[in-house]
Amino acid sequence: MAENDNIVSLSGAKIFRYTDGEKEWEAPYGEECIEQISAHIEKYVGEVDGVLHEIISDTVHIDIHHVPPTDEKPFHFLITSGMSDLPMKVNGDPHDLRYAELMVVLPPWWEMSSEAFKDECWYWPFRELKFLARFPHKYDSWISYGHTLPNGDPAEPFAENTKFSGVILLNPCHVPDEFLTLTIDEHKTIEFLAVIPLYTEEMNFKLRNGVDALLEKLIEHRVTDVIMVDRKNVVKK
Repeated sequence: MAENDNIVSLSGAKIFRYTDGEKEWEAPYGEECIEQISAHIEKYVGEVDGVLHEIISDTVHIDIHHVPPTDEKPFHFLITSGMSDLPMKVNGDPHDLRYAELMVVLPPWWEMSSEAFKDECWYWPFRELKFLARFPHKYDSWISYGHTLPNGDPAEPFAENTKFSGVILLNPCHVPDEFLTLTIDEHKTIEFLAVIPLYTEEMNFKLRNGVDALLEKLIEHRVTDVIMVDRKNVVKK
């Protein structure tokens, strides 16, 4: 990661730019807390009907737990494990988030088959989850609530079926508050964050005005953590 202390957004937040010179690891870490995370998911979200295991990993081994739609919760929940196997490099504040896992919420009609995953229109949320979960460890950095990350520089749409070109990390909407943290031991507490796609204009609005201003816009337009690929752009008239 390359940081220029003179580069800040109009809202006052620092902007970090990342090169492709990520850290190298001799072997990937993985699956240290998979059983605790899986039990936590089943207690507060729903029954896990499958785990997408990585065949080849680097840095950390990222698995994605799938909770299918039910009558009570008519959504697909995709939740990572493995990101929290290593601490993120924070800025020195002991209250900064060090251990995290990520989640995506998809509508019930989302195609979930191996055949469908050959098409980026269905697979891109999975790819983005894996990228984001590995990101802070590959770039010796950290991500936390309110952070936005573009899909490339310049940002490009994730797939042909959407104009989303980046994401913001926020608290998930469709899980109980008890799910948001998982205490492993006295030294390790994992926090769960939702990955919510954004349009380029929304990311730029956040950089100019701050996360709270964007959050107000999202709430005003009833945007939740459920990914709707053609939802309204909340800052574009």
